[in-house]
Amino acid sequence: MNPTTFQELNLPDALQKGIDALGFTSMTDVQQTALPITLAGKDVAGQGRTGTGKTATFLVTAINRLLTSPPKTGRKHNFPRALVIAPTRELVIQIASDAHKLAQFTDLKIHTVYGGVDYEKQLKAFDDGVDILIGTPGRLIDYLKKRAYELKLTEMLVIDEADRMFDLGFINDLRFMMRRLPKFDERQSLMFSATLSHRVMELAYEHMNQPVKLRAEEGGITASGIVETMYHTAMDDKLPLLIHLLRESNVERGMIFINEKRTGERLARNLARYGFSVGILSGDVRQAKRVRILEDFTNGKLQLLVATDVASRGLHIDGVTHVFNYDLPEDAENYVHRIGRTARAGAAGTAISFSCERFCFGLPDIEAYVERRIPLVSITNEMLDIGKPTHPDAHAEGMGAGDKAESPHGKSGGKPGNGRPPRGGGRGRSSGRPRAKKG
Repeated sequence: MNPTTFQELNLPDALQKGIDALGFTSMTDVQQTALPITLAGKDVAGQGRTGTGKTATFLVTAINRLLTSPPKTGRKHNFPRALVIAPTRELVIQIASDAHKLAQFTDLKIHTVYGGVDYEKQLKAFDDGVDILIGTPGRLIDYLKKRAYELKLTEMLVIDEADRMFDLGFINDLRFMMRRLPKFDERQSLMFSATLSHRVMELAYEHMNQPVKLRAEEGGITASGIVETMYHTAMDDKLPLLIHLLRESNVERGMIFINEKRTGERLARNLARYGFSVGILSGDVRQAKRVRILEDFTNGKLQLLVATDVASRGLHIDGVTHVFNYDLPEDAENYVHRIGRTARAGAAGTAISFSCERFCFGLPDIEAYVERRIPLVSITNEMLDIGKPTHPDAHAEGMGAGDKAESPHGKSGGKPGNGRPPRGGGRGRSSGRPRAKKG
């Protein structure tokens, strides 16, 4: 029978103190299944629902390995013992934050590299030494080519969100780095992904040592603690319906997903005008501002976060009670990642989706992907009567005070926001999807 608590794993005292400080006691299903295998030194290709503790699984494994085995002979200060590769800056920042907390009572040195911040500062930090290196593929390769570090003696490789590496065009970069690591049977490799597709497993079998393929949970691919509902709504009714639902549920921390940056800007400004503290997160927001917005949202200074799919993976923010799909995602898989921002690590959460005339065409694919119908809820006229804005001059964090807002029913006095699909069809390519760019 697999252990159910971290204390049963007989981890080093320094690591156990870090786990205790985070308040972790019982393990999630993913951790109960994977940790006995990974701590034994075996390679794993693991699939688990989003928000089920995969990050803690590979970090506990890496820190345990580094604490219980001596460094290889001849290792230099800039030869990382463990390498963690993740596809996005937000995910790298989150992993690094968790790593620092788990390793806070150890002497391990953790270094993080990603694009959008001071290049030279990250480069110089290698001089202080590194045991665990966490980064995005582009920036990792840049520093590797500059010989800021070497991978010849790396003992452990972790690839997080492997399926998204393909989606963002990072697969060649990934293979470039894996070819510079010790041979597959001279290191431990862990690969985690929300979906273990054929192409992901092909990569696993090519670069891993007889990996154990794990799917830690039975049943659907969305977390069991999420209550899902769907509203069929007109474009012009989406904003008043959202405001009504936010008020009715007294949402203290919620995420609202949209497909296009311009939709998010109008939506965030209007929510601010109706008295909600709101931030907006998209690929075009500067990195320093993105970090500050995420910190404010995590700390409770912001009530709502409006975001494109740049935030649909890797953000482990406690206490997100509600996720709203203001726009249905055009990629069915992103539906799972979006609603996975709530009900994390066994908590309960609510996911509410709007199926409007522009994005309703993706609903059959979503329901086919999750293998069930999403329950429908009817809209009444009272739900759309929200009154006038209470803070007409307010603006959202992440956008300027001069940015325009639409009216409560989708009109802004001009063409944008009028609820009509763009010319040439209603399902144009979403500008909110992250582009394939390095680091």
